[in-house]
Amino acid sequence: MKSILLLCLSLGSALSLAAERKPNIILVMPDDAGMGDYGCFGSPIIKTPSVDAFKKTAHTFTQFHVSPTCSPTRSALMTGNHEFKNGVTHTIHERERLTTGAITLPQILKSAGYTTGVFGKWHLGDEAEYQPEKRGFDEVYIHGAGGIGQSYPGSCGDAPGNSNINPTLRHNGKFVKTEGYCTDLFFDQAARWIDANRSADKPFFAYITPNAPHTPHVLPEKYYAHHVAKVGKGVARFYGMIENIDANFGKLLAKLDEWKLAENTIVIYMTSDNGGTAGRQVFDAGLRGGKGTAWEGGTRAPCLIRWPGVTKADTESSALTAHIDIFPTLAEITGVEFKHRIDGRSLVPLLKDPNAAWPDRTLVTHLGRWNVGKPPEKFGVCSVRNSTHSLVREKNAWLLFDMRVDPGQKTDIAAAHPDIVKTMSAAYDQWWKDIQPLLVNEDAHKTAPKVNPYKELYRKQFGDSANL
Repeated sequence: MKSILLLCLSLGSALSLAAERKPNIILVMPDDAGMGDYGCFGSPIIKTPSVDAFKKTAHTFTQFHVSPTCSPTRSALMTGNHEFKNGVTHTIHERERLTTGAITLPQILKSAGYTTGVFGKWHLGDEAEYQPEKRGFDEVYIHGAGGIGQSYPGSCGDAPGNSNINPTLRHNGKFVKTEGYCTDLFFDQAARWIDANRSADKPFFAYITPNAPHTPHVLPEKYYAHHVAKVGKGVARFYGMIENIDANFGKLLAKLDEWKLAENTIVIYMTSDNGGTAGRQVFDAGLRGGKGTAWEGGTRAPCLIRWPGVTKADTESSALTAHIDIFPTLAEITGVEFKHRIDGRSLVPLLKDPNAAWPDRTLVTHLGRWNVGKPPEKFGVCSVRNSTHSLVREKNAWLLFDMRVDPGQKTDIAAAHPDIVKTMSAAYDQWWKDIQPLLVNEDAHKTAPKVNPYKELYRKQFGDSANL
């Protein structure tokens, strides 16, 4: 009887611990894919069976928005704030660096007991103080700059002579020579790390950010050859990169099932970090514009979230949501309290009930990218969005579109609705005024390192004879 009682107490403690354990979190975000580059969003050619199947098990935010280019989106995702508030106004020229004063998502998750890992593209600063291990990540397996093999004057650059195939990657502060294709390597390392952590008491946050399908479109021919006859080699390579991400995503989901982690793991699949690129010429999902624009096609990137026991399968919400909402959402789910103000709002009410009240909001898009050493351009490539209308700046004038009846932004109604233009443009004016003191990287090019940090680290590790 005593042994039975002890066994019951032991089981009770184990069940209590399991009930209290916070959910694991996996966030996957490709680079440069568009909404139209997925089968589940209408692509007539590309095959994405894993994402398509996942969508049927998840909740989809169909009106989810990101920034027009990559570093800005990553900055907003990491902090819950518009990228300009983090000093990020470009993807190069030291203006891609996430201000060291920012509180990041992995940092708050670590305060809740999480172990954290990043696998793929970072692109928020290549200098030591900006690297992910200084921003809250325990496990780091990344390339440098915005694309493998890319380098620019100053601090943004990758290891010398690098390629998507057999790339040299940075693993926890040391370069490692690899064999294989980059996306396969990032997912495989993430899976190994998850496997190593799954028996520990700590929950994990895996941030999986392949550089694909960003240029250069270099990948094994076997991944894209089947598309060449239909769309030509250029788009075929782009499609092959996405289909490879899809295959790796499917393998990861299968591993979660095999390891019995799926029921306590939140999986987030953000379809892209900006608008569409190479695939738009084939299918653009009816969206105007693409990467680098302030049109709907430059920022709209549906987000799929599966939270076992909370979200209902194959549901959707058309509420106006964005990358800045991921930070507060995961903070609420994991029980983290933060005192600083952010732009984002928690998606938890919509995850629990797709029809929950969602007050209207204003989202501002600005491409940034004004010339180095020049004053910030207030009316560059920019737009203002609320739940019903989009206000887009073009040729020194505001254009207005009713997104309820004109999602393709074909008919300008600004002349007929000056009151709406006045209200939305005033919101933009106030936003522009508010962000001016926070543009902390505008003069950073003046003190940029003469040798790219990754090249310098590469030389130190492999010697003066290293190929620089």
